[in-house]
Amino acid sequence: MPVPTVGFTDSRLANGLRLIISEDHLAPVVAVNIWYGVGSKHEQPGKTGFAHLFEHVMFQGSAHVGKAEHMALIQAAGGTLNGTTWLERTNYFETMPSHQVEIALWLEADRMGTLLDALSQENLDNQREVVKNEKRWSYDNRPYGSWTEKLLAAIFPEGHPYHHSTIGSMEDLDAASLDDVKAFFRLHYAPNNAVLSIAGDVDPKQISGWVEKYFGAIPANPNLPVALPDMTLPPTLGGEIREVVPDRVPLPRIHWGFRGPIFGDPRLDALDLAGQILAGGKGSRLHKRLVRDEQLAQDVALFSMGLVAGCSVTAGFATARPGVDLVQLETAFWEELEKMTREPVSDDELARAKALTEADELGALQQVAEKADRLSMYATLFDDPGMINSILPRYLSTTAEQIQAVCRDVFVPDNRLVLTYLPVSTVDTTLADEPAAE
Repeated sequence: MPVPTVGFTDSRLANGLRLIISEDHLAPVVAVNIWYGVGSKHEQPGKTGFAHLFEHVMFQGSAHVGKAEHMALIQAAGGTLNGTTWLERTNYFETMPSHQVEIALWLEADRMGTLLDALSQENLDNQREVVKNEKRWSYDNRPYGSWTEKLLAAIFPEGHPYHHSTIGSMEDLDAASLDDVKAFFRLHYAPNNAVLSIAGDVDPKQISGWVEKYFGAIPANPNLPVALPDMTLPPTLGGEIREVVPDRVPLPRIHWGFRGPIFGDPRLDALDLAGQILAGGKGSRLHKRLVRDEQLAQDVALFSMGLVAGCSVTAGFATARPGVDLVQLETAFWEELEKMTREPVSDDELARAKALTEADELGALQQVAEKADRLSMYATLFDDPGMINSILPRYLSTTAEQIQAVCRDVFVPDNRLVLTYLPVSTVDTTLADEPAAE
């Protein structure tokens, strides 16, 4: 059966704003999605967390929109909205009834063009405290919450743009001045550093007219950053890294991390399928052995976080059942990964992994919000929104031999980070020197 394709138009305004429109009249809804090419990797030392801070500041008003009115206007029109920050980008998005899409375009344009008119010391201080509370809630005081920060810090060396997490540090957030924050906005939040994708029940000619009307007069930034520090890395860590983390956690948990191929490399497609075979639901190898058969773990996971430079990150974890020997748990987890390096997976396992991946991809593309987001993603990261139509065929053409080959490169002892979270009352720091399971 042929894989369905997503139709779209791709153009640019005179100020550099990239406009992608995907017409789909299945339902009377429209997704408006804007990606800015700024994430935590673009932050300077001593000024971490700025990209994520703007995810909050961008909802605090602009020249013609009062504080919190952006959200109120979208919701009053029957829409939903949000924003997210990642290492490589920041995005903002609304899903609207189709007859209300113009207001979302006007609101996005107003804050792109005039946010600094409303950015005050009071707004900055308020949102700085919101972000600091988010860090406490999601990272510092949440069980196992520090694992992503520790993972990135270990996989990427000091000074690498991916070394720090998107949330930033408390010290840098406290030190951020109003001038610092304004300069960050002027540098990155420009039409020639943005992709605007609109998907759903639209008239493309009408949408193009509105986008020109509201965004066309916003000036481009001729001084966009053109280069980041060298992001190349060796394909492996060069040695195992182990850390025991005493934490207020209910049960011990072991986290693993590995360097892997970059996003866009077909080998990462193969590694994604390996993740489905190893941890994709109750029929996966790790679940069957660790959770169901040997009852060593309460849950297991293994997945890849695709990044476009240096390397991607493959991460996994297993939460131990009460009383389980952690050496036994780690050994069993590693044995299942190592098996992937020794022999091709079975035809049935490969078919199951592809079916799960196909269901995920096709399910996502039935949602206008996800469709718009992927068009923005592929345009921003690869200058190729057409990847929305080529990525699934790539997955479906992956062979068992390709999966084995990438596992052989990634799942090796000198490319292994092991973080062992222990309840504070049971910590024995000698575990930090335990030999690795082989």
